[in-house]
Formats: sequence, structure tokens, C-alpha cells
Amino acid sequence: MFKKILIANRGEIAVRVMRACRELGVATVAVHSDVDRESLHVRWADESVCVGPGPSTESYLNIPAIISAAEITGADAIHPGYGFLSENTHFAEVCESCGITFIGPSKEAIRKMGDKAEARKIMGDYGVPIIPGSNGCISPADPKLAKIAKKIGFPIIVKAKAGGGGKGMRVVNDEVFLKDAIIAAEAEAKAAFGNGEVYLERYLTAPRHIEVQILADSKGNVVSFPERDCSIQRRHQKLIEESPSPSFNDNLRKKIGKAARLAARAVKYNTVGTVEFLFDEKSKEFYFIEMNTRIQVEHPVTEMVTGIDLIKEQIYTASGEKIAFGTDDIKIRGHAIECRINAEDPDNGFMPSPGKINGLILPGGPGLRMDTHIYPGYEIPTFYDSLLAKLIVMSSNGRESAIKRMRRALSEFSVDGIKTTAPFHQQVLTNDAFCRGDVRTDFIEKHLAVMNKK
Repeated sequence: MFKKILIANRGEIAVRVMRACRELGVATVAVHSDVDRESLHVRWADESVCVGPGPSTESYLNIPAIISAAEITGADAIHPGYGFLSENTHFAEVCESCGITFIGPSKEAIRKMGDKAEARKIMGDYGVPIIPGSNGCISPADPKLAKIAKKIGFPIIVKAKAGGGGKGMRVVNDEVFLKDAIIAAEAEAKAAFGNGEVYLERYLTAPRHIEVQILADSKGNVVSFPERDCSIQRRHQKLIEESPSPSFNDNLRKKIGKAARLAARAVKYNTVGTVEFLFDEKSKEFYFIEMNTRIQVEHPVTEMVTGIDLIKEQIYTASGEKIAFGTDDIKIRGHAIECRINAEDPDNGFMPSPGKINGLILPGGPGLRMDTHIYPGYEIPTFYDSLLAKLIVMSSNGRESAIKRMRRALSEFSVDGIKTTAPFHQQVLTNDAFCRGDVRTDFIEKHLAVMNKK
């Protein structure tokens, strides 16, 4: 086991990792920008190091500064959390060259799964179901573009090779608009990721977004967890997650779990990760879309519904330990739901709402968990994402009971000084379609206008 872990992140995930380390008896080092000096993860760490000014490019993405912080504090491992450097192949390589354990998969696995076009090919070769699409990247000048598009079938989605978070994506319903869509997606991808390459996939209208948490060790063991349904999204950003999915049965659960384990073995995966799929309810078919080679924002949903601490398991496997359980040992204890509460104004186009938290009331009660880094008097910086807290509930009495518990918890949550998305979540949780489990990736577009009139 590691003696000291540097947490190369901030906010609620840094606090979450720190809590796991404390329970394991592992010392922690926090890194922070100069605007994050009063952040909770800095207060709670055994040691802290400032790695630069506010902009993330000069602090949380500053690899030399973070490696230096690890070296001067004697950290023998680095946990990257999610975002920032968590899926950065170069960072994993630098950690390895400096003799510091990167708590994540190998650099080869990160590279292969970070290249969305290559990931598609690998999965297809290993028998993991993939959506029909182009064989590799595509150019608007390709003379075979029309033929390729016809074979795929419209509607088509243009996707960035190195993409994520909805960047570098365009949906095209007609061949006339395909070239322009590719050019626009290339430009956006170049600006966002430094790589403008794109590829094509058939666009599934209104599927469910299903993901499977996996855990693998260096001995070749891979286990999969019950699926998470992440279909409530806005602009490809997840807002609410739940487990198990209301559209899945045991048979589908076994099939998609097997596919996720196969995907992990295809790249000799180690530690935690998530395999994401689109699920067509009519055909009951699911298709691989990508693999996230890190801990997910929504991992607490799986922890609540199974009782397994994924951060601890991530640290165990990164230190070389063998997984102590199998897929069949993992049991669903009830139904869990997570709401991502952001500092945004849902009545004003979800505009960011930074500022000082003048007052704060957090919910409590049975079956409830809140992962957050905020406190009264905390000033929300303008440099980073707007995630304030993750409110998670679990009920052993099923989905309806979990929904009622979440409504109650949201009604108790109060933040003064800024706007939050908590009222929006209440609207979703009281929507008839959501309560029926009639949820797909177009839910917000179909129901938001109606919800806002209530």
C-alpha cells in the first residue's frame, strides 16, 4: 500500500479521494491554484502545495509543477481524480519515468481508449457491439464520403476522434449538410482538444445512455458492476444518473456486463473505468460508444447501490493488489439516484452563477449521501466547472421510493448567495415521464419547455 498520495485535482473529487485515503491510513497531499487556497481539500490535506495561478492551464494542468509537488513532499503515488490530467497519456508517462505510481490504467490503455476512432476498431475486432460508422477518421474532401454516409445511413453524427463533453459533435440528417458539418466539427475539435480529426457514426435517435463500471487488476481479473442509466443530459452533459436502469432486466444486465468486461480485456485494462453504451429499447440492442479510463463523476451511484468503495478499490488495484470479489458477488441492494447540483441559473439558460456562499443548509436522513466541497463563506471561482455537489440517495424499497427520497432531500438543500440547479432537479423528479422511467437522451428537449411552464 502507498504511504502518501498526492491528489492532482480539486473540488468534491479531491475531498472524496482524501476521505478514502484517511480511512486507509494513507497520508495526503493537496495541490491547489492560488484562488483555491481556502478550498476544503486544501484544509483537510496533511500537506498542500500551490502549483500556479487560477487558470487550470497554469495550475491543475501544469505537469512539471504537479510532479515537483509530488517529489518535494515524498508522495509515492498520484491520484488524478476525473477531468484535468486523469486521461492524459503524457502525464501517465511522466509519472512512470519519475518512479511515481499513476493511480489509473496504463498509458497504452489511456491512449487507445482516448482515440475514439481506434477504440471503435478495437472493440469491433474483439466482438463488442459497435454502432455502424466510418472505418477510421474521415475528411470532407474524401471522394468516397457520400458512399460511406449512404452505407452508414442517416441521421449521422460527426464525432471528434479525441472528443468528450459534446465538443466536436454535429448531427446531420441529410447528405447536403454533411461536408459543412464535418468542417465545423473539425474546427471545434481542434480548438478544444488540439486534434481536429473526426469520424462518423449512425445517430441513434432518443436512445438510453447506459454505462457499466468495471474494475480490473494487474492479475487479469475483471469484474463489472450493475449498470448506470445516464440518459438525463443537456448538451451531452449528464445531469441525473441512476442504478439500476428502469429499462434493464437480469438478462440484459448480464449481456452488457459481459461486453464491458470484454472491452476491458481488449486493452489489458487495470484499475477502475467505465464502458459507455447507447441502448435501443425497441431492438433491445446496445452499442459501445467509448470508455472512460478514470473514476467517473457518478461513481457514488454504484457505491450506494452495491456498498463497494470504488476509490479504495482503485487504490488497492493500483498498488498491485488482487480484486477480492467477482462479478457474481456484487449484489444490487436497492435503487440509487444522483443529482449533479451546479452553480448555474436554470431560469437563465443555465448560465454560470459564481459568487460567495452566504448560507448553506445540507440535507440529511437515512439513505442519503452528499459529496461536496462547499461551506458557508466559500467563494466559487470562475476558472473551473460549476459542479457544487452531488446529492445521492438510495432506497432498498425500489425506484419510486428513491425518487420520493430525492425530492425530500432536494427540498432541504439551500444555498444563499448564488443560483443552483436544485429547482431544475425537482422539476425532473416530479415529471410524469421520469417517474414512469420513460427516459432517453432527448428527455430535456422534449420536456424542459413544458416543465418550465409549471
